[in-house]
Amino acid sequence: MTADAATEKLERVVIRFAGDSGDGMQLTGDRFTHEAAAFGNDLATQPNFPAEIRAPQGTLPGVSSFQIQIADYDIFTAGDRPDVLVAMNPAALKANIADVPRGATIIANADEFTRRNLAKAGYSANPLEDDSLSAYVVHKVAMTTLTLGAVADSGVSKKDAQRAKNMFALGLLFWMYHRSATATEDFLQAKFATNPPLAQANIMALRAGWNYGETTESFAAPYAVAPASLPAGTYRQITGNTALAYGVLAAGQLSGLPIFLGSYPITPASDILHELSKHKRFGVVTVQAEDEIAGVGAALGASLGGALGVTSTSGPGLVLKSETIGLAVMTEVPLLIIDVQRGGPSTGLPTKTEQADLLQALYGRNGESPVAVLAPRSPADCFATALEAARIALTYRTPVVLLSDGSIANGAEPWAIPDLASVERIDPHFSGAAEADSYQPYARDPDTLARAFAVPGTPGLEHRIGGLEKANGTGNISYDPANHDLMVRLRQAKIDGIAVPEVTVDDPDGDADLLLVGWGSSYGPMAEACRRARVAGKKVAHVHLRHLNPLPPNLGDVLHAYPIVVAPEMNLGQLSMLLRARFLVDVQPVTKVAGVSFATSEIEDVITAALDGSLAKQELGKAEFARKSVISSGEGSL
Repeated sequence: MTADAATEKLERVVIRFAGDSGDGMQLTGDRFTHEAAAFGNDLATQPNFPAEIRAPQGTLPGVSSFQIQIADYDIFTAGDRPDVLVAMNPAALKANIADVPRGATIIANADEFTRRNLAKAGYSANPLEDDSLSAYVVHKVAMTTLTLGAVADSGVSKKDAQRAKNMFALGLLFWMYHRSATATEDFLQAKFATNPPLAQANIMALRAGWNYGETTESFAAPYAVAPASLPAGTYRQITGNTALAYGVLAAGQLSGLPIFLGSYPITPASDILHELSKHKRFGVVTVQAEDEIAGVGAALGASLGGALGVTSTSGPGLVLKSETIGLAVMTEVPLLIIDVQRGGPSTGLPTKTEQADLLQALYGRNGESPVAVLAPRSPADCFATALEAARIALTYRTPVVLLSDGSIANGAEPWAIPDLASVERIDPHFSGAAEADSYQPYARDPDTLARAFAVPGTPGLEHRIGGLEKANGTGNISYDPANHDLMVRLRQAKIDGIAVPEVTVDDPDGDADLLLVGWGSSYGPMAEACRRARVAGKKVAHVHLRHLNPLPPNLGDVLHAYPIVVAPEMNLGQLSMLLRARFLVDVQPVTKVAGVSFATSEIEDVITAALDGSLAKQELGKAEFARKSVISSGEGSL
C-alpha cells in the first residue's frame, strides 16, 4: 500500500484510540505501535483499561483507550494530550474529549452515534451534529457501514463483520501516517489461522480503511513522521511486564539457577506470570497458586531449595505476602518480589496506576525486617532493573522488592536488546561438600555479610532453618537478648552495605536553581519537563532513583547542593518524607493520586511554581480542597 498524495512532515504526533472494551482498541493500538517500531520511530504508549471485567456496552465505565506518541527524536512519554482522537462511540468521545486540545483531529464512527448510544453516554444531543465540537477538526466516518460493505463477500456473520471495524479505523490511520499494513495482514492471517474467513474479513476491513483515506476528499493528505536517530543496535517493542519477565529469565541464565515463579493472578501484574510460563525450555517453572500467600510460600521454598524464587503481585497481594517475606529476611535467602503498583487501598483501582507502596515495601512487615528495594523508570528499564534485583538477592542473600507500576507495566517503548555474553555472570556461591567439617549456616562473608548457603541434600551440610531467631554463626535457635540485638543489626547492616552506584544528576550547566528528584514512572514526564524548561531558559536539574533501599551513597550531597528540591510522586509524599528524615533537607512534595501518571505539562507547572515560591501553597490547597468539598457537599462527593 502506498500513498500518491503530497505528504506533510511532522516531528511527532500523539494518537489515542478509544472505544468500548469490546471494540479491540488495545489490539488496534498495539498493531499501530508495532508498525511504528518497525519503521524506526521512537515511541511510547499508554493503554487505559476499564476496571470492570465487562461494563455495560456503550457506557462511560466501559471505555478502553490506547495512546501512542511517535516521533523522529527521542521521547520520554506517551504524550499529554492526543493530536488525534479516534472515537468508536459516544461514550469514547465523552470520556476523552476533555484531554483533546483545541484544533486537534477527531475521527468518529458516526454509525454508533444513535439516540440510544447517546443517551447511554449522557448526551442530550448529538455532538457530531451541533456546534459543541466546533473547536476541533471533526471527521464523521460511517465505519460500521463501510466495514459491513467491505467484508460482505467474506462469508462471516454480521456480528463478526461489525467487530472488524477496528481494523477499518487502523487502516485509515495507517494511510494518514504513511504506514505499511503488510505486517499487520500477516499478523491477522496467523491470529485467525483456524478461521480463514474471519482473517480475510479483518484484512478486507483494514484495506477498506486505507482506501477510504486514499479516495475520500475529507483528508487532504497523509502525514509522515521520520525514523528517529537512536543508538545503533537491535531493537524491539517491549512492555514493562514483558521486560521484567525477560530480566528474570536472564538472571537465571547468568546464575545457572532454575527460575521458580509462584504467583496468583492480579492486575496489573498477571502478564509476568503469562510470559514466564512460555519459557519452560529455559528452566522456568511457573505455578499459579491458589492465593497470594501460597504463591510467595512456594517461591520461598524454591529459594531454600537452591532455585531463584520469584513472586509477582500488586499492592493488595504484597500485604498478604508480608509474613512470608519476613521469614525470608530471617532465613536470609534470595527472594525476588515484583510489585506492580496500582491505586489503593484494598481493591482500589485495579487498572489504574499509583506509586503508593513505597513505605509498605520498606517497612510493611513485623519487627525489623530490612529488604532491598528497586524501581525501574520505564518499560525498557524493567529488564536491567529485574536483572539488578536478582543479582542483589543472590549476592546478599536477601529478599528484594521491585516496585513497578501500572503505567510502566502496560506501557511500551523500543528496547535495545543487550548482548548477554557481555553481561557479568552472577555467582550464587553455594557451599559445597568440601566445607562439611567447618560449615555454619550463619557464618558470613566479611564483604557482603551474606550468610553461608547450602542447598538441601548437600552431603555433610545438614542444618536447621525456620522463623525463630538464629544464633550468629551456628544458626541454632536463640532467645539471648544480646544475640537478638546483634542479629537485628547484622541484617540491617547487610542491606545498608549493598553496593549501589552513585546517582547521576542531569544538570547540563551544573548551576541549576531547582532539583527534581523522583522514582519509578515519574521519570518520563520529569525528564521531558526539564528539557522544555531549559529551552525556556530555566535552570533545572533532575535526579532519578533506581535504588530506594539502600539509597545511593552520594544522594545526601546531591540534595544539599541545590537551594530548592522537589519530589513529584503518585502518592501523598512518601519519598519526600523519607528524604527529609534521612538527609534533613527541605524536600517539597508534589502529590497526585488520580490513577493516572503525571502529565509533562503538570511538571512544567511544578517547575514554575517551585521557582516563584508558590509550590508549597498549592500543595496545601489540595488538602484544603478535599476538606472543603466534604463540607460543601455534605456527602463527600466532588
